[in-house]
Amino acid sequence: MSSEPRLPVPSLGDAAASAADGVGGDGRDLPSSRSFFGRFFDALTGAEDDPSHDESKPQTGSTPSIINLRRMRVDDVAVPKAEMIAAPDDIALNDLVELFREHGFSRIPVYHETLDHPLGMIHLKDLALKHGFGAKGPFDLLSMLREVLYVPPSMYIGVLLQQMQQRRIHMALVIDEYGGVDGLVTIEDLIEQVIGEIEDEHDEAEGTMCLAEKPGQWLVQARMPLDEIEAKTGFKLDNVEDEEDVDTLGGLVVVLAGRVPQRGEVITNDAGIQFEVVEADPRRIKRVRMRLPADLVAATQSQTKEVVKPHDS
Repeated sequence: MSSEPRLPVPSLGDAAASAADGVGGDGRDLPSSRSFFGRFFDALTGAEDDPSHDESKPQTGSTPSIINLRRMRVDDVAVPKAEMIAAPDDIALNDLVELFREHGFSRIPVYHETLDHPLGMIHLKDLALKHGFGAKGPFDLLSMLREVLYVPPSMYIGVLLQQMQQRRIHMALVIDEYGGVDGLVTIEDLIEQVIGEIEDEHDEAEGTMCLAEKPGQWLVQARMPLDEIEAKTGFKLDNVEDEEDVDTLGGLVVVLAGRVPQRGEVITNDAGIQFEVVEADPRRIKRVRMRLPADLVAATQSQTKEVVKPHDS
């Protein structure tokens, strides 16, 4: 018997099941190309195996793909305990509001004394409806707590995604063999392994991938290609002598640091250009502030003045 568990079939309606099988609800055959949801459900049930894929091989740095539901485990995507943002059960209302404001999350786990004693999670919407919009009344955090899932690190992310869908709980805490909390994972973390990074209204638009804040300083999305940044700023950045190819600014910063740096760290290359990590999570860098050294800024400004100098009439 295979040691790898088969994921259970999601409970779908007859129409969805027929669509996944390539048959329309009125008996018509659908086109042979699979719809996204058809392939999604096939990946959950194992009906669309990739014959060229060897699941016995370790998967590192996986790109977004439906097959990740069956080959990646919770431990591969969870935020580690040291990086978790959580609130104690005795936190004051103003401090809790500031915690939401500072980190921009919609859900925050709540614990008693230590993270190894979780009580549930607080949803920003519940807090706003009960204590926002000028509402007044006693603050009772425990009465607003919602349930979280508790899962082992070895669970396949497809199984967890299905549990989140069925139980309508979008946050899970990863529990180690001793019952302590080892990390945190949200439904967004799981879906991003299938379709790629999800951006909402608070994320910056593509047109602002490189924003000039002042002379010699830019706020750049880490996924922006190096050649585009170099064309926009006029400075060569990829002077790292390394066997690994670097295509994006985030990749360059990781190579310079030798690891994934944390938010607030400043990395400097050989030319003196500083890269400040503005936004990051444990797995990747998201935004970087790039600063030129003072001599390069002065040289750039002088060259600009010469270019725009009006001709004598």
